[in-house]
Amino acid sequence: MSMYPEIADKLMGLDEAVKRFIKDGCQLAIGGFTIVRNPMAVAYEIVRQRVKDIHLVCHSHGQALDVLIGAGCVKRLEIAYGGNGRYAPTCIRFKKAIQRGELQFEDYSNYQMSLRFLAGALGIPFISTKSGLGSDLLNLEGFPKEIRRERKVAIKKFAIMQNPFNEEEDKVVLLPALTPDVALVHAQYVGDDGTVRIKGLTFADVEQAKSADIVIVTCEEIIPRSFIRLDPDQNTLPPFFVDAIVKVPYGAHPTGCLAFYDYDPKHLNLYKKIAGDDELFKQYLDEWVYGVSTFDEYLDKVGRKMLFKIKANPIVGYAQGLDRK
Repeated sequence: MSMYPEIADKLMGLDEAVKRFIKDGCQLAIGGFTIVRNPMAVAYEIVRQRVKDIHLVCHSHGQALDVLIGAGCVKRLEIAYGGNGRYAPTCIRFKKAIQRGELQFEDYSNYQMSLRFLAGALGIPFISTKSGLGSDLLNLEGFPKEIRRERKVAIKKFAIMQNPFNEEEDKVVLLPALTPDVALVHAQYVGDDGTVRIKGLTFADVEQAKSADIVIVTCEEIIPRSFIRLDPDQNTLPPFFVDAIVKVPYGAHPTGCLAFYDYDPKHLNLYKKIAGDDELFKQYLDEWVYGVSTFDEYLDKVGRKMLFKIKANPIVGYAQGLDRK
C-alpha cells in the first residue's frame, strides 16, 4: 500500500512522467527563472528521451531553457528573456540557435508574457494592456506568416484597438492567451494530499500551471497534510491542478531552490566554458545527460562535497560563504 494513498495515482518517476505527458510537438511551459528553481531533472529526462519539436513558452528562463534548446528538443520559442545571470547574460545555446536561424522565435516583454499566461489561467482568449506601445515589440514579429495557423500559434503577435470605455483616443494592446499542453514546476514541498507550496518568488509559475492542460510538479519533499495546513496562506496550488508528482531532491540543480540549496557555481562555470563550442557541448550532454540513467546518478557525479557546499541555511534561504566566482 502506498505511503501516500491520496496521491498514489499521481506519484511517479521522472521517466514515466515524461513518457506519459510530454510528446513530440507539444507546447511546454517551464517554471522558475534564470538560475532559480528550474525544473532541471525533468528537462534532463526530456533530453534523454529525445523529445523533439517542442513549442516552448516561458516568462524568462535560464539553464533548463538552454539545455533543451542545445539538445535540439525545441522547434519554437516564445519568451521575454533567457540568461544565466553572471554566468551567461544571454543563454549561450539559445543565442547560437537564434543567430544560426535554427529556432522559430517570438519575443514579448516580461510583463506581456505574464499577462498571456494570466489570460490562459482566466480562460479568456486575449488580454489588454498598455505595455509595448511605442516600442519595437510591436514593430517586429518573429514568427513567419506560414506558421501562424499552426496548432497553438496565435494568428497575430498582438492587436491594437481603441479603448471602448474612453471617447478620447486611447489605444490598448491585445495579447493572445497562452494555454500550454504541459507546465513544469519545481517546488520545495508537496503535501501528502497533493497541495503544492513554493517558497520565495513564484515568478509566472502559478499562472503557467493554471493555464496548462497538464501540470507536472517535481519537489524536494513530500510532507504531511497537517504541516501544509498550518499556514494555508503559504500554499501555491491546490491538488486538483496537479497531474503528476515526482519527488526528486536537488531537482533544480545546478540552479538554486530557496531554503534547500543555492545554485552551483562550479557547474555553471563549467557550462559557461563549454556551451559555446558545439563539440564540447555534445560531450557535456554525453557525460551529464545521456551518460547517466537516473537523476541520482547525476547527483553522484556532482558529488556530495559540492552538494554540501551549496546546501542552504534554512533561515536566510541561501548558502552562506559560498564562493560564487
